[in-house]
Amino acid sequence: MPRSLTCDVVTLMVKPSGDSNREAWFLSAQEGVIKATVFGGPKSKLRSQAAPFNQGKLYIYHDPVRDSNKVIDFDVQLWRPGLREMYERIMAANSLAETVLATHAGGSSYGTALELASGALDCLETADEKTCQRILLQFFWAWTELLGVKPDLNHCSVCACDIKSDEILCYSPAESNPVCAKCLAINSAGHLGRVSEITVGPGARRWLAAVENAGPKNALKFNLDTVSFDQARSLVLSVLTESVGRRLPLWDY
Repeated sequence: MPRSLTCDVVTLMVKPSGDSNREAWFLSAQEGVIKATVFGGPKSKLRSQAAPFNQGKLYIYHDPVRDSNKVIDFDVQLWRPGLREMYERIMAANSLAETVLATHAGGSSYGTALELASGALDCLETADEKTCQRILLQFFWAWTELLGVKPDLNHCSVCACDIKSDEILCYSPAESNPVCAKCLAINSAGHLGRVSEITVGPGARRWLAAVENAGPKNALKFNLDTVSFDQARSLVLSVLTESVGRRLPLWDY
């Protein structure tokens, strides 16, 4: 990393460091996740600029000897004050940030990672209580594709048949693959290996297919009943759990 760096970022997390300083984690389009120290007390302008979920151009100095970063300036272009006006909004935003950090910004394609996170945060800022979880779920589903772990919901992993859009499938976390209703019935009779029963019905599958290439705002245009939402959420969080290696606490806020 060069000594001076300018990045397009969104602040993901900020924690106290010492008496007056703070440690901040940023998602950048150029470097992925960057950790840097923000110097200054409570009245510091820089401290307010680097608040969680602010977005803009970050200027940092890298100390090659200590291998540490120092925030020099932050030109904030998006403040997103609406996220702090509702519990559901800020919790969804924190869940998003925790996911990005746990997956190391997707490992690559940092520009796409920043675009996905920024789009979801923009939508969350004005979301009502009921839609926050749907926006977050759409982000999680898009994130599984960025991670390269999104399952194919159109084909059975056992018999390789096409699973019709109006059919129920069962997702196996152990094998990270879907199973059709026929193979699930055989499994129930004891002829296949154990398949964990995460049932995904037609409603959940149609919604996941519809929002696959849609932004979070467009995702709200597609209907999703409570049962289908619960099924889609169980599936997506199971996929992410397998990828991360653990279930993150904020997924269940």
